[in-house]
Amino acid sequence: MKKYISTFTVCLLLVVSAMAQKANEIDAIKAAIEKETKAFFEIEYKTWVVSWEHAPYAYLSMADSTEIHQFEGWRAIEIGFTDYFITQKPNHSKVERTWMEIRVYGDGAFARFNQRVTSPEGVAGNEQTEIRILEKDKKQNVWKIALVGVLRK
Repeated sequence: MKKYISTFTVCLLLVVSAMAQKANEIDAIKAAIEKETKAFFEIEYKTWVVSWEHAPYAYLSMADSTEIHQFEGWRAIEIGFTDYFITQKPNHSKVERTWMEIRVYGDGAFARFNQRVTSPEGVAGNEQTEIRILEKDKKQNVWKIALVGVLRK
């Protein structure tokens, strides 16, 4: 009987540990997304750059009722946003998110959420649905963005 109790206790501890690890990863993924967004609005170029996976498969697309933008590969993303980071002033907008789903697949993750940006003057923008695919940089132990998809309603 003691053997079964010991085995059960060890299994229970492993399950609890795994659940805590997953919760920590989800918190880290949310923080990585929030860091990239904040850097974008506050024109913190260096922080924004290190938030991204610098790979040819990195991808960013944005679509609304009037236009579609897409950038394939890190270099295209970086070039596509150069003017933004040079010409814009920091914008301390309020970003509200409703997290819909976050899934972790080893060193990869998928996140989906709704987001609304409210300007410092209190003007709320349209709600948008966003997805992110992230990869874990094992050397730095941080999540980096590999894909951004934005659909403005």
